[in-house]
Amino acid sequence: MSKKQISQQQLLTLLSDFGDRDVYVGIMKGVIAQINPRLTVVDLTHQILPQDIAAARFSLMNAYPYFPIGTVHVAVVDPGVGSKRRAIAVEFAQGFLVGPDNGIFSGVLSQSPAIAAVELTNLNYWRPQPSKTFHGRDIFAPVGANLASGVSLKELGKEIDPASLVKLHIGECQQTTTGVVGCIQYIDHFGNLVSNIAGSYVQGKTWSVQAAGLSIPGCETYSDVKVGEIIALVGSHGWIEIAINSGNAYSKLQLGWQETLQVVLTSEF
Repeated sequence: MSKKQISQQQLLTLLSDFGDRDVYVGIMKGVIAQINPRLTVVDLTHQILPQDIAAARFSLMNAYPYFPIGTVHVAVVDPGVGSKRRAIAVEFAQGFLVGPDNGIFSGVLSQSPAIAAVELTNLNYWRPQPSKTFHGRDIFAPVGANLASGVSLKELGKEIDPASLVKLHIGECQQTTTGVVGCIQYIDHFGNLVSNIAGSYVQGKTWSVQAAGLSIPGCETYSDVKVGEIIALVGSHGWIEIAINSGNAYSKLQLGWQETLQVVLTSEF
């Protein structure tokens, strides 16, 4: 790599299910710094539950719009590590995605389609003798660092059809005569149950959510109901969610990923 390339300052994010007890995240950052110590590295989160690709998908989809164009996002939630699943890098309008081809990027790409994609086959951008169990260290971190330092996407491997990338199917929304049926796509740290129904469905309307045998009023803020009461609202991420004011909706309702809920529209304001 030329000095001109290595001096380029760029942003790289990391997302994983590695936690902070072990040294895995720190090692990935060390590998990145060996390649280009000038890179700015941002930790999106490393607290994804082990092997929870769906949570990683949602988290990255929620985060990428807040970063500058050209940012490289390295995401490693990889239960198929060492198998025949592809290692990929993808270019999209906002930047680049690097990680396993297991659906982890399908949320981002549903909003901002892939421009180009490669399978990571150029071993010159891997660490020597890569482990079968730590591709985050040996493939994804070095590839991400090189990509953020100016190496072109096409140098990293063979071109693949973006349409062939694995998609994680979480269920489609279906409109009904009274509203829309969807499902839970994510459960956050607070136990809020985030649906796959966009907040735009209820803009300017009165509405409620039917779930777990309950009819939950649609409101604007958590404090619109008393402490301990259940509420539905549009979260900061733009999706309709079920929450409990100062409580945990997941623990209370025991609704999990992909479980069904229905938004019922009442009337115009």
